[in-house]
Amino acid sequence: MRFTRITRTLGGLLLAGAALAVPAAPAVADDEKPAPTEAGTAFRTAVAIEQGQKATADASTGDYLYWQFPAGAGQQPTVKATVTLPEASTRNGDATWRLDVFDGLRRRQACTSGEPLRRAAREDASVTLTCTLRTVRPWAEKWSNDPLPGAYYVRLTVGDAPDRDMGLPVKAEVEATAEDAGGARAEGGSLGAPLHAKAVAEPEDGWDGSWWSGRWGWTLGGAVLCALAAVGGYTLTRHPRRR
Repeated sequence: MRFTRITRTLGGLLLAGAALAVPAAPAVADDEKPAPTEAGTAFRTAVAIEQGQKATADASTGDYLYWQFPAGAGQQPTVKATVTLPEASTRNGDATWRLDVFDGLRRRQACTSGEPLRRAAREDASVTLTCTLRTVRPWAEKWSNDPLPGAYYVRLTVGDAPDRDMGLPVKAEVEATAEDAGGARAEGGSLGAPLHAKAVAEPEDGWDGSWWSGRWGWTLGGAVLCALAAVGGYTLTRHPRRR
């Protein structure tokens, strides 16, 4: 009986070891959401894109193209748009292209850097526009125009072009990215709900931003320095031991 029990125990251990030795099958990753290949024609029909996605759209010169993307507190969004222009032989002159960014309340946000307005010469094959916004705040006063967490709308259109060039085919590519400002720009507070963000995906760090900021780094660093100073002071001032 004891021999039988020992045999069964050893057999169970061998089976368990074999099961652990066999590598588990890798999980099948979900396919990434494909980037949109169209654009809306107004705020209500703006096509939602994620941060880092390159959306494309075939349009005509003179069309208003709209997209929307998410941005959370502590992030500084940057929008880049590239327009592939028609053949130079089919154009009649220069054209000025314009890139505008609006917040969830459809308030136009100023660009802190970049070139949101550029003039394309007749011989140019493409034109690139960029716009970097201010850091998104977790909350703000009602009277202010500060950027708040939620959806942001991108509008791309030609502002000035010869009448004969209106309707010529163009191809647009838009990408929205965001960097974590952090540090001195980090602040407390939160908004009750993100602005018109039902159609866009929530950022990785959430609408209120990441809990980590430069203030935590300074606080922890100061605590460590204080502890080292206390230990050093005690070591220098303690009485020597007698033999």
